[in-house]
Amino acid sequence: MKKRKGGKLWPIFAAAALLALALAYAAPGAPSHASEAARPQEAHMRDGLVAHFIDVGQGDATLIQTSGGNALIDGGDRRAADAFTRYLRDAGVSSIAYVIATHPHADHIAGLVNVLYEFEVGAVIMPRVAHTTVTFERLLDAIEEKNIPVIEPVPGATFRLGDAVLTIVAPNSGGHRNLNNYSVSALVTYGATSFLFTGDAEVESEDEMLANGLDLSAQVLHVGHHGSRTSTTEAFLQAVSPKIAVISVGASNSFGHPNAEVVQRLESSGARVYRTDMHGTIVIASDGSALTVR
Repeated sequence: MKKRKGGKLWPIFAAAALLALALAYAAPGAPSHASEAARPQEAHMRDGLVAHFIDVGQGDATLIQTSGGNALIDGGDRRAADAFTRYLRDAGVSSIAYVIATHPHADHIAGLVNVLYEFEVGAVIMPRVAHTTVTFERLLDAIEEKNIPVIEPVPGATFRLGDAVLTIVAPNSGGHRNLNNYSVSALVTYGATSFLFTGDAEVESEDEMLANGLDLSAQVLHVGHHGSRTSTTEAFLQAVSPKIAVISVGASNSFGHPNAEVVQRLESSGARVYRTDMHGTIVIASDGSALTVR
């Protein structure tokens, strides 16, 4: 593992040029070798969008599949890494257009290290912030060794996955004391349906998203910070107005996630709440007009 110090942490970051490249990036197509019998998600993927909120215990990992390619948002922690990689292969994944590492905490990025080595990855989207952990160093090493372009997230920037559009909505500023508030947040739209992913964004980042004036409304909300009381304010929830809320959380975790008041707030808003600790992996398919939860 290479040693990096200070500014040397980011020799692989060429944000402006890579962002321009990414906007024109043609996402790899769906794997052609996977049979429908072996890959049951393929039939849905060809005709629409499928979001897999993968049960990785106390962590986050979401696979988005469309006919135009795959995107991955986080990868869970090291303990779930092997099962996570198997899940991707079982879902027919061989290439990933965009991997989003929302922020440098291990429960979001540790499982991505194997992914970068084992799959063809078009680009990594990650905030320009460092973390002094072995896990973060390993992620940087994988990016550098595989020569994968790195894109700094800019609010309003869009990336295409076939007919789906991924729009960056956070982070909106630097200088945060808490790494959670650097979380890359993204709105994925497909036809009349939309999904909002916020990583571990807390109140500070949520307030910045609201102030930025971007449309945050979404039928599906991937609830911030595993349902912690630090996130999902009433104002933010009103702006998103989700019909479905998904909480990625480990059973009997030591953090007390999800917070009971947050769950009550979600239910009172009319959202159907799904939790990976209770329901396991949650799969939501969109045909562009309606959503199906499996």
